Amino acid sequence: MISICLSRPILNPQHHSLLFKPSPPSPYLLRPLLFPTRRRRHRHRHRILLLRPRASHLLSALDSAPSVLEASAVLAAIIVVHELGHFLAASLQGIHVSKFAIGFGPVLARFVSGGVEYSLRAFPLGGFVGFPDDDPDSGIPSDDADLLKNRPIPDRLLVVSAGVAANLLFAYLIVFSEVISVGLPVQKPLAGVLVPEVRSGSAAARDGLRPGDVILGVENIAFPSAPSVSEVVDVIKMSPKKSVPLRVLRGGAGSEPIVVNVVPDESSDGSGRIGVQLSPNYSVSKLRASDLAEATRLAGKEFWGLATVVVDGLKQTFLNFSQSASKVSGPVAIIAVGAEVAKSSSDGLFQFAAVINLNLAVINLLPLPALDGGSLALLLVEAARGGRKLPRELEQRIMSSGILVVLMLGLFLIVRDTLNLDFIKEML
Repeated sequence: MISICLSRPILNPQHHSLLFKPSPPSPYLLRPLLFPTRRRRHRHRHRILLLRPRASHLLSALDSAPSVLEASAVLAAIIVVHELGHFLAASLQGIHVSKFAIGFGPVLARFVSGGVEYSLRAFPLGGFVGFPDDDPDSGIPSDDADLLKNRPIPDRLLVVSAGVAANLLFAYLIVFSEVISVGLPVQKPLAGVLVPEVRSGSAAARDGLRPGDVILGVENIAFPSAPSVSEVVDVIKMSPKKSVPLRVLRGGAGSEPIVVNVVPDESSDGSGRIGVQLSPNYSVSKLRASDLAEATRLAGKEFWGLATVVVDGLKQTFLNFSQSASKVSGPVAIIAVGAEVAKSSSDGLFQFAAVINLNLAVINLLPLPALDGGSLALLLVEAARGGRKLPRELEQRIMSSGILVVLMLGLFLIVRDTLNLDFIKEML
């Protein structure tokens, strides 16, 4: 299974949308088939209408195609690496393997090599490695010592945990590659709030705010220092149909600030909106290693930092699950986030891939059915019972119920996240 939780920006900062009610600041969440993400800008109900897509929507989708393919390739590679960990851990120990699948459900393509069926399946919710332990058609005797179920507990622990180990190693190698190729991104905070995007026809566009403007403050409001994103959002929300004099820097640091009076439109909930995205203002430089020793040190430090952030983010998610449950998203939303990162900077895909790997590793260690942690928990129970196995039927019921829940939830999230894509919203 796959899981992901980004708890810090990947090169491009978190955006707040004032076109609709802005969602509160929160970490990226990209979880295993429950992948949480931050793409929850619009929360209005969807109406399903049969409309012909406009040419502009199709062109927009085509323009994003390369970025979507890049993000999809990253996600597919992470799934393959995870399942390859299980596969190699079994094969190198001489354990019989019958299937290697990417996705679940109906088979789209398959081939057989060395007695193993390799397949691509319809639902992109992860993957699995199959073992012929209970397959009467395999021709392998049930007491064969090389069936997974007949191996000692340490052998099985190695197979089950190898997927997580593969993702951790892959994450480190990605960070290491980033260090020796493009360099690690180092952000230097700058004063003000950046306006990356202004929607056409919005209050901001009507009143003269432009993409690339930096909001340094509000003329009639005193801030202790330059305002933060949340402070600007609050001012806009509290000022529907009232002139808000924004002090704006346009054209670079050498320019003189100007005042742009923006009159927010009123949303259905009575709050103001101006139709922009806002993000923290900062500059980015690259830190490159001078030799392999420094590259190893920098990669280790960055890897540890990312892992700490991922674990802390997941901890906060579970401690505040009632608030974060709505942010749980599926592979469609993860690919959408990845495509946004790729469009901003292809270098950002390094961090995107590393964080997804780390999320997948941590989530799969949770002792839940259908995740690697669930299988590890059953093995630990067996070890605590002195090697006496749980009834095979009980194990199968536990794991099957978990897989069914994940598949149902995953399909629901695919549909919901597809409907939440911006270009789909515009067509509905």
